[in-house]
Amino acid sequence: MEKWSRARYQPCLPIGPNGTKATACEEHLNVSKNAAKEGIVLLKNNNSLLPFKSGTTVAIFGKAQIDYVKGGGGSGDVITNLSKNIYESLKEKAGISVLDFVSEFYAKNVEEQYKNKVSNGFLTEPEIPDKILKKAVSLTDTAIITINRYSNEGVDRKIEGDPYIQLSEQEVSMVEKVKKNFKHIVVLLNIGAVIETGWFADDDRIEAAMIIWQGGSRGAEAAAELLVGEDTPSGKLVDTFARNINDYPSTKGFYESVYYVNYSEDIFVGYRYFETIPGMKERVVYPFGYGLSYTTFSIKEKETKLEDGIIKCTVEVRNTGNYPGKEVVQLYYSAPEKKLTKAAIELGAFAKTKKLEPGKKQTLTLSFKASDMSSYDDIGAISKYAYVLEKGTYTLYIGDSVRSVKKLSYEYKLRKDVVVEQLESHCPPMELDKRLLSDGTYVKAENAPKYREDNPEEYDCPFLPPKTPREAKSLYDVYKGKISLDEFLQQLSNEQLVHLLGGHRRFGVSPTGGIGDVNDYGIPKIQTADGPQGVRVEYGTGVKTTAFPIATLLACTWNTDVIEEIGRTVALELIENNIQIWLAPALNTHRAPLCGRNFEYYSEDPLISGKMAAAMVRGVQSMNLAATPKHFALNNKETNRTGSDSRVSERALREIYLKGFEICVKESSPKLIMTSYNLVNGIHSSENAGLIMGILRGEWGYKGAITTDWHTRCEQLWEIKAGNDIKMPYGQPEALLKELDYGRITRNQIAACAKRVLNLILSVD
Repeated sequence: MEKWSRARYQPCLPIGPNGTKATACEEHLNVSKNAAKEGIVLLKNNNSLLPFKSGTTVAIFGKAQIDYVKGGGGSGDVITNLSKNIYESLKEKAGISVLDFVSEFYAKNVEEQYKNKVSNGFLTEPEIPDKILKKAVSLTDTAIITINRYSNEGVDRKIEGDPYIQLSEQEVSMVEKVKKNFKHIVVLLNIGAVIETGWFADDDRIEAAMIIWQGGSRGAEAAAELLVGEDTPSGKLVDTFARNINDYPSTKGFYESVYYVNYSEDIFVGYRYFETIPGMKERVVYPFGYGLSYTTFSIKEKETKLEDGIIKCTVEVRNTGNYPGKEVVQLYYSAPEKKLTKAAIELGAFAKTKKLEPGKKQTLTLSFKASDMSSYDDIGAISKYAYVLEKGTYTLYIGDSVRSVKKLSYEYKLRKDVVVEQLESHCPPMELDKRLLSDGTYVKAENAPKYREDNPEEYDCPFLPPKTPREAKSLYDVYKGKISLDEFLQQLSNEQLVHLLGGHRRFGVSPTGGIGDVNDYGIPKIQTADGPQGVRVEYGTGVKTTAFPIATLLACTWNTDVIEEIGRTVALELIENNIQIWLAPALNTHRAPLCGRNFEYYSEDPLISGKMAAAMVRGVQSMNLAATPKHFALNNKETNRTGSDSRVSERALREIYLKGFEICVKESSPKLIMTSYNLVNGIHSSENAGLIMGILRGEWGYKGAITTDWHTRCEQLWEIKAGNDIKMPYGQPEALLKELDYGRITRNQIAACAKRVLNLILSVD
């Protein structure tokens, strides 16, 4: 096909082998299933109950075995054909028998609740009839307890009595009955985010537990394959599971106001908090990086050294057990605490082995820059507004979780403080209350006076229209090298430039609209579609796409190759459905378990988030499409998300909440980035020149385009002046043209944004 043929004419031509459809084909569904298998986390397996031995008979309890939740709601939802639920998936496995009459009771109950308009994931847990329970007990001593959860964009969780985080009264009753009557019990958690786990972790009557997450189209089948030993679990947690929701430092102030959130815990997020703050280690049920396998591994250091500023650790991983499997190796460091407060331990690098047969081994090399261990000094302890390495000894650790590590032979030592990178202040806090220190005390935060940074960007673009319409050049001429983009832009009137900076009605199967669309100059309308669980199309089109596992599950794979493969698979479904821009991945930090949208995001750790997002972007953009990392930045709360101010220190902003985006930008060069709804230290992110021009474009060197989220509460004038190129789903063209007349904005400022929009369009097919 020629450039932009699908964008222009919408020919829905299949791109699979021999003219078959690629969208939701068997190959794509298997990519989804295999990813789900690799991200499922085995939390408990006493007495090696799992995998189930051949000939085992099981009784499955809980509505979740029928009411399987594939993912969350909102823009992350995907219209798909769900293949099988948990019961159906287990029932078809050889070597295991399922008591049908138990599951049929739940199937009937679920159907009745659906008829009563109760939605997937919100069903009430029914009481087990004594007759069914007694019959099941007479036939087997092995039971599976299934628990599911569902969450949606725009809704956060509650602190007390939350139906997501804690078990409901009905679920408690079901669990107690099962514990009382069965000897061997497995818990399956079909969830999208952190919940309380102490109820089974501390109970010896429950021998095994597995987080199967929300695994997309074939997530239930993936879980079944692991339960019967067709494959071995290899997922590791990317969040800390604490005993109680109140153990997280973010909980106390989460609902202090609908208008702001004070990020008072500063850099101490997730395991950085629990592994550092006195008394908090004991509050952890399952630590960051944790995950069991059916087999065992040894991790042996071979060599650790510093080479050209890069710390390299080579290890030998051997499968010492009886099952084939994969192991995740995690490299951590501890920085000396002198003048700047520090987390006790931080993740520096990770790697995952290939599948190793029993007795087999693999050599892995994990590496990161020594400068990556630096801290951002926003208080002037060493050099204000600089990344610095403090003098002292940096200790390195290797292991398979943050709690299961061994000290390495090599130590990185500095005799004096080193300024790694001197920067300038951007997005300082204006109303932050306090900041947490490593000893558990707080200090008063330093706040800057309220101000709005200006964007000094200018781009020389005089209006030089063609003398006659026949002389007009098209964007296709730019693509072919017949005219420069600068020359092309000069042809466009102010009205046409402004038109490029706003979205337009949808054209095709996606409900989110498009950009471009200046027919007189051959600028096509480029289509967008939501993510990040797959390609989201409009209801009623009849198109069913592949639902991939939620982002948190994907992060639990600790395998960027798996993520990149999903990106390439998503790209094929985008192409076939004539969509050029995917509004994903989402990589906001799991700051608080209360955030209802955490299922769309990867992890509490910025390194994990950045590496996973970069892999996804590389996969999608490998086929001349655009991925859109979002939400830039600090979209960590859904309550009043368009008006809530995220108040955060510059250090926490850079080290925790922007670091993942920085990694993604530098390792994958995304073509588009989406700003968030919320304010960042008093200024909406889409109007925040310090965030966009100062950090994203200035410090990181980002060259791509930037779009708003849909229906922001902001003026496009200020968004453009901040360097935000596109307003979605519609712009404010009339207002902008008036501002041009008033002199509050210039043609050159508008053209600078328009040039990036056209570069985006030129980069896609």
